[in-house]
Amino acid sequence: MFYDTENNSHGMAHDPFKAIVSPRPIGWIGSKGKDGSLNLAPYSFFNAISEVPKMVMFSSLGRKDSLRNIEETGCFTVNFVSHDLRDAMNVSSAPAGYGVSEFEMAGLTPVVGKLVDAPYVGEAYSVLECQVTEVISPKTRSGEPSSNFVVFGEVVGIHIADRAMRDGRFDVTLVQPLARLGYMDYATVTEVFQMTRPSKA
Repeated sequence: MFYDTENNSHGMAHDPFKAIVSPRPIGWIGSKGKDGSLNLAPYSFFNAISEVPKMVMFSSLGRKDSLRNIEETGCFTVNFVSHDLRDAMNVSSAPAGYGVSEFEMAGLTPVVGKLVDAPYVGEAYSVLECQVTEVISPKTRSGEPSSNFVVFGEVVGIHIADRAMRDGRFDVTLVQPLARLGYMDYATVTEVFQMTRPSKA
């Protein structure tokens, strides 16, 4: 099959785009407003974009509370979503008024970052502390701004729980990261395999 994305002429009950671009890591973003209010929200359009320097990005459809806080303070945290925190992550995705703490809603412990003035999830296996480098609204092919806002951040500090380490490595089979698929689907990483990159063609 083939479908034109301008008309979304796929003929299915749900657009398969997000199922095709999957699995996607979940950016569980912690932020703090200028007024001191705390916010925690999951974003499925999230990823690391470079190693040197370490940088991440997430995309928000519309101007949400996370974006407002980040523009006010210039920093945020990314909290690792493990299988055992799936329900708490889901609770934090519920619509809530500005100033309502999703940490409290989900029964999570907010901890102030060591290098950034943003909260992180005390129960998370790992946390990235980030300073904002830029916020952009990507243009469509017609040159018009889209309804999305992409936040780029440089990772300035990384927390790792001792219980997530095995043989000197962050072991994803221990912490079982949650990934977002299409529709209402999620996946958990429970096993890995290794491949050696060829030395030459």
